[in-house]
Amino acid sequence: MSGQALGAGTGRKRVAFGLLDRDGWTWASVKAALWFVTIVMLLGYLPDRAYYFTVFPTIDLGVLAYSPINFCPPTNRTLPCPAPAGATLPWDGSPAQLALPAGRTDGTAVQLGSHLMYVGGSDGKAAVGDTFVSSLYAGNFGPWASGPALPAARSGAAVAVLNSAVYVVGGTGPDGKPTDTVYVASQDLGKGTTSAFAASDVLKLPEARSGATLIAASDGLLLIGGTNGSAIQPTVWKSTIDKNGKLQAWTVQAPMPAGRTQSAGALIGDYLFVYGGRDASGASRVVYRGSLGKETANLGQIVGWGTPEVAAAERIDLPAARARAAYFSANGALYLVGGEDASGSHPEMYWTTPDAKGEIPGWQHLTATDLPTGLAGGAAVVSGSQAFIVGGTTSSQPAVAGSARSNLAPQPPFFQLGLFGATVPALKVGGEIGQQLGYLSAAGVGTVDFVLLLLIGWGLAHQERVRAMMDRFRGRRRR
Repeated sequence: MSGQALGAGTGRKRVAFGLLDRDGWTWASVKAALWFVTIVMLLGYLPDRAYYFTVFPTIDLGVLAYSPINFCPPTNRTLPCPAPAGATLPWDGSPAQLALPAGRTDGTAVQLGSHLMYVGGSDGKAAVGDTFVSSLYAGNFGPWASGPALPAARSGAAVAVLNSAVYVVGGTGPDGKPTDTVYVASQDLGKGTTSAFAASDVLKLPEARSGATLIAASDGLLLIGGTNGSAIQPTVWKSTIDKNGKLQAWTVQAPMPAGRTQSAGALIGDYLFVYGGRDASGASRVVYRGSLGKETANLGQIVGWGTPEVAAAERIDLPAARARAAYFSANGALYLVGGEDASGSHPEMYWTTPDAKGEIPGWQHLTATDLPTGLAGGAAVVSGSQAFIVGGTTSSQPAVAGSARSNLAPQPPFFQLGLFGATVPALKVGGEIGQQLGYLSAAGVGTVDFVLLLLIGWGLAHQERVRAMMDRFRGRRRR
């Protein structure tokens, strides 16, 4: 008896190693998702990368969440690669041509338009009343020259620039006692000249202060702490700009939890940070955080003080107590360079970047960014991407004439290689020409990709013709 033959199978073809039905919805969805990603890559991602490849020094390909292989430019010198966020380049000493005309310490350096100004301070023996000015250039400043003198000698004065005017608040006078004077000099932006300093009766302090911290806010000046000659004070005073653009008499704000002098202050977001300096016990590590009012009645006023809290820590203090340090703030970060404690002056630089809630994640330190030697009483000022420290006191010099400079923007790695991505060198064509070439590159890549998609679509819609064309092509190659 013969067996019955099986007919032609009617089973549907399967794909993806037999897991999916080729004519089913699952495989159709997978193909749609793949084509969607392909179109986005060809018409979005690749033109975007073409633009940045033209105008940026490096370009990221793929997703580079972590890279075990990093190469940084030699301009970063001894910094880790990549450099930690907030790190600066190592400090370089200035040449003799850029030294102050005389040694100075405990003065203040500020930027006034296109110039730097070093105000007052001490020659190592007594307070002085002269100022020095220097023109700013790309990445550096020029030789110092004499500027308008103060009406009287001042050391440890609080100095700030607001609306093209320099304010010199308090300070120690020629008799070694704190003063209550405020000297003001205005700059003519058109001529680039600065007027003579004159005392302001309106801004005369409620009480003498020396070693206070002066901060220029958007709506006035804040004066924090200092000493009255008898004790270190926790006071906070504010002079607010009225509707006519004039500063008014000082008003009392919420005081700090304890007195502080020779400290730093910086406004970052809705918070005022005070760090470093001295309290009644000596050099301090404690960081204070003041809160700014947000209501109409107290907008911009200091309404309370606390200490930054992180996890189980009560507060994040400085790694070491420091007073008379060089302080500055840049790009949302707080910096402290040098300073002294009971054992003498130190070279370390510490920095931190508070978050949006005013919390400090911890202070960072790199040996590569320390000063060559211990320095106290130096005056720090930031101009663009450069930070300068002018003057100061070392173990061998009571008043230094030189300065130090550091770049605040270390270069990122020019090559990185990770598991799912890489960073590679790019062209970096600068200026308007680079932008125009970048647009042309993006448009060119986008056009080529669009034509490629049209060809792919035509081929999928005419598969029989494509197969015939391929067969003819293979036949010619065999012949």
